[in-house]
Amino acid sequence: MKITKYFKECNQELRRVTWPKKAEVASSVRIVLVSTLISAVLLGAIDFVVSKGVSFLFR
Repeated sequence: MKITKYFKECNQELRRVTWPKKAEVASSVRIVLVSTLISAVLLGAIDFVVSKGVSFLFR
């Protein structure tokens, strides 16, 4: 059957994959979390400044 062949080929292909080590994954997760936190703080600060500016203009 075609579906059986498909899953066998998928399994073979997944065995050839070079999976990252635990330390590499942890490092990548840290980078993503830190960059997300920095982006959130910057966007929050920009939002705060713009909202204060708009409310000052329309007061």
